Amino acid sequence: MTAPNRLRLLPWLGPEGKPCYLSTDDGEGYMSRLADNIEAMQLGTAAELLERASDKLDDQDTGSEDMRRLAKDLTGALSDVLRVATSRGELLAASDPHSP
Repeated sequence: MTAPNRLRLLPWLGPEGKPCYLSTDDGEGYMSRLADNIEAMQLGTAAELLERASDKLDDQDTGSEDMRRLAKDLTGALSDVLRVATSRGELLAASDPHSP
């Protein structure tokens, strides 16, 4: 999955909220598979939150506390999805023979 001498942005943060990277030529190794599985879970969670948000926005009885909680959950999910998109974009660029 990763090209030689390329780093893969992992779908979790390290100490102090800093990005974590994996350096490997083995896209089928344990850490690569773990990252793939976590990315899939993060994308699934984001899809579920989007559906829940649509329902809450349509419900006139949704209180402000529920909306704040939902906004916090959506913010976290969006952060995860952006990290996944960045990682996958970097992997695509690394696999392009014409990329620098």
